[in-house]
Amino acid sequence: MSRISDSVIRASYWAGNWMKLGLFGIRNGPAATLADLKKYPWMRNVFQSGKLLNTMTGTRTGPYAKANAIVISNIVTSILDMIRDMKKNPDTLVLHEDLVPPEILYGMGLTPWMTEFLSLALPMVNNTSMEPYIDAAENDGIPPDICSLVKSTIGLVLRNELPQPRVIVSSNMPCDGGMSSYTLIEKQLGVPIFRLDIPFDFYNERAITYFVGELKRMIAWLEETTPGRMDWDRMRKVCEERNRFVELEVELWDLVRQKPAPMAGEPIYLSHLIYGICNPGRQRGTRMMKRVIECAKELQKKGAGAIPNEKYRVVLWNPPTVVFPDLFVWAEQAYGVSMVMDMLTYNRHPFIDTSSPDSILRGMAQVIMQGPMARHTRGPAENFFGDLFNLYEQFDLDMIWMAGHIGCKNTQALNGMLREKCRERNIPLLIIDYDMSDPRVVSPDDIRRQIEQFMETVMKAERLDGKGAGND
Repeated sequence: MSRISDSVIRASYWAGNWMKLGLFGIRNGPAATLADLKKYPWMRNVFQSGKLLNTMTGTRTGPYAKANAIVISNIVTSILDMIRDMKKNPDTLVLHEDLVPPEILYGMGLTPWMTEFLSLALPMVNNTSMEPYIDAAENDGIPPDICSLVKSTIGLVLRNELPQPRVIVSSNMPCDGGMSSYTLIEKQLGVPIFRLDIPFDFYNERAITYFVGELKRMIAWLEETTPGRMDWDRMRKVCEERNRFVELEVELWDLVRQKPAPMAGEPIYLSHLIYGICNPGRQRGTRMMKRVIECAKELQKKGAGAIPNEKYRVVLWNPPTVVFPDLFVWAEQAYGVSMVMDMLTYNRHPFIDTSSPDSILRGMAQVIMQGPMARHTRGPAENFFGDLFNLYEQFDLDMIWMAGHIGCKNTQALNGMLREKCRERNIPLLIIDYDMSDPRVVSPDDIRRQIEQFMETVMKAERLDGKGAGND
C-alpha cells in the first residue's frame, strides 16, 4: 500500500471520528452539551478521543495502520454510545464492576456502565486526565499505595462525576483494593448494591454450581430493584454473538502465531478490551474483529508482517501501559518489537452453550470466574505462570515484558518468582516499573529508558553468544 493510500485511509478515519463527535454534540444540543461538560468535565477528553488515531497509527503503514484505525473508530463510537445510553436511560442504568461482564444486563434490557471504564480509557487520550481524581481520593484519606485505577474511580465518585445509577453490581474480584472500593462507592452514591460471591477454585464443579446460583440470585435481585426483566431469547442472541466474536479472536490468534506476525499491538489488545467493555453480544464488535482479521490476512497473503522488520516477539503481561499508549508504536520502530499477546486478551473463555437458560448461566459463570485479572492475579499462582509460559511456547516468543504496575500488590508479590522461573528457562524478562493511571510516578520517558537499557542488554548478549539471554 502506497504512502498516498495510507494518508487517504488515515484522513478518512480522522474525518469520520471527528464527524461522530460533532454529530453527537449537534444531536445532544448546544445547551445540553455545555451542561454535560460542566457536570462531567471528563467529557472534554472524550471529545479529543479522535486524536487516538494519530497516537496509535504513528508511522505504521498499510493494513496494519488500517486495522488500528478500525479499532479506534470503534472505540470512539462505543464511548459516544455509552454516554448517549446513559443520558437516555437513567432509570435502567447499572454500574458494574470491571470483572463483571455486562451480557446478563443486556439480556435483561438494562443499561450497563462499567464503573472503572473512564479510569481505563481516558489516560489513553490524555495521560494526565486521572491526576485530579487520584488527588481527590488521596486527599479524602485513600492510601497513596493503593492501585491508581481504584483511586481514579473513587475520585470520580467523590467529585460526583460518575452517572447516577439505579443500582450497582459488584463482586469480590479482582483484588482487595478493587473489592473494598465499592463500600465507598455504595455509600457515596446511595443506591442498592449486589455483591457477587465468586469462588477462588473456578475449575471445581461444586464452585461452578454455586456460582450459577449466585447469578440466579443476582437476576432475581435485579428484577426486584430495577425495571429490567430477563428475556432468555434476547440473552441467547447476546451469547451467540459473543461466541462468534470469540471464534474470530481464536482465528486471529492462529494468524499471529505465524512469523512474521501479520497483526500486532493495539488491534489485538484494544479490540478485545473495547469489545468486553462496550460491545459484548453486539454485531458492531464482531464486525470490528472481522475487519481486523481481513487486514491480517491481507498481510499474510503477501508473506509480510504487521511491522516490516520483526526481530523480537513479546507478550505484555499485566494490564497495558495506558499512560504510554504509543509504547509499541515506538518499540516497533526502535527495536523491531512485535507485541503479539497480552494478559487481558489471553483468556481461556469457553463457548457458551445457548440451548437452555441453565446452560447459558453455566457458560456465563465460567466466563466471569475465569476473567483475566481473576484467573491470573486472584487465583493460584500456577494460573499466572502456567498461562504465561504456555503462550510463550505457543506464540514462539523471544522475551516477556511484565508491566509492573506498582499499585498491583498481587503481581508485585509474584515478580521474584517470575524472575527465578525466567532464569531457569533462559527467557529474557523485562519488568517495567510504572503506574497504570498516574504518569507522575513514572513518566513515559522513564518507561522508554527502562526498555532501552533492557534491549541494549539483550542485544549485547546476542552479540556475545547468539542466544539473547538476560533478565532485568
